[in-house]
Amino acid sequence: MSHTPRNRTAVSTALIVALGAGVTACGSDSHPLSAKPYDAAEDISFNTPVDDGRKADPDKPLEITAEDSDGRITDVTATDAAGRYLAGELSADGTRWHSTSPLAAGAHYRVRVSTEDEDGAPGRKVVDFDTGIPTTKKRLDVKFGPDKGTYGVGQPVTAELSLPVKDRAARAVVERSLKVDSRPAVDGAWHWVDDKKLHYRPKEYWPAQATITARSNLSGIKVAERLWGGTAKPLTLTTGDRVEALTDASAHSMTVYRNGEAIKTIPVTTGKPGYDTRNGVKVVLGKEGTVRMTSASIGSSDFYDLIVHNSVRLTNSGEYVHAAPWSTGSQGYANVSHGCTGMSTANAQWFYENIRAGDIVQVVNSSGDTMAPFGNGFGDWNLDWKKWRTGSALVADTPEGPGPEARLRLRPESV
Repeated sequence: MSHTPRNRTAVSTALIVALGAGVTACGSDSHPLSAKPYDAAEDISFNTPVDDGRKADPDKPLEITAEDSDGRITDVTATDAAGRYLAGELSADGTRWHSTSPLAAGAHYRVRVSTEDEDGAPGRKVVDFDTGIPTTKKRLDVKFGPDKGTYGVGQPVTAELSLPVKDRAARAVVERSLKVDSRPAVDGAWHWVDDKKLHYRPKEYWPAQATITARSNLSGIKVAERLWGGTAKPLTLTTGDRVEALTDASAHSMTVYRNGEAIKTIPVTTGKPGYDTRNGVKVVLGKEGTVRMTSASIGSSDFYDLIVHNSVRLTNSGEYVHAAPWSTGSQGYANVSHGCTGMSTANAQWFYENIRAGDIVQVVNSSGDTMAPFGNGFGDWNLDWKKWRTGSALVADTPEGPGPEARLRLRPESV
């Protein structure tokens, strides 16, 4: 096989000498790499139809082979119309490249292949192809949470899947396709709560006044046998000030901080023996205002049936911060509640007005257990970062550092 760059290199010694006096070392023809890339179409082959209108099977990996025994493939970049990169691996001798992540179904791909001949001259070929639609009807849809809005800096991002995903390799495909970005940028990770639910959080709390976006690149991607990625509506959240309420159960006191500055200290009462308030970090679930609370809701043998105002929910099981005018004599001195944090009506109203969903309430020095990370609200921050990362199908076994999204390469790893 021959092409223009090779013909240019086959010049006589006499001609080189004759031109030597008039060409500097930096001249455009001083090295083969300075030449315009030749058309490498005859030097490579594909295992799938390209540029001919036929559709490729998304179940099969893309393979590119160097046909010229004296040449080699130097680089391959494949992207679909959505801008997703197709991860791949090039053999050490440059004779073969194959995709290592699944092709998307019903997608249009553009592939740029760079080659090099035996003289070092560069070749280039750009091809397009489309993938077909799989016959299976099983689609994995994703719903991001919480609802769009402004939250405190402790709010995790959630992803609810329409079908369970148990296999680790399939989980890695899903996780790689679920993108969370923030401005200012922070490093974070997904954690699989169960087969259908993931939570995403950074190592520390989100920055104050941040914008957080969650989106899915899963559409059309093969997740597992007969299971393909479906739809997902993107989500944008913002954070407000960094608001943290620190409750010391033994001191019967709550101090509220805004952006690191203490703004109010409130006398409180927490759970009495047998009903001890849980220790740990709790993310505010919501502001519910006036709530009817009964002993039946927590299985208490002490009967009560109360209408409670300025109620801020911390757990699904019924732990609140709320007004407790019946216990003002104990607030600041003793713990007499059934697990909630009670305060005067005036203080409860102030707290209610200065707190939002996603803010942090932390309890220390209680005799209660530590709040579980999952299953009773958002206890996500009670897992340290090392343990949090073990719940990821992507980073569990990798050293701490920039996430996969930040490790850009010539042959990207993310879809």
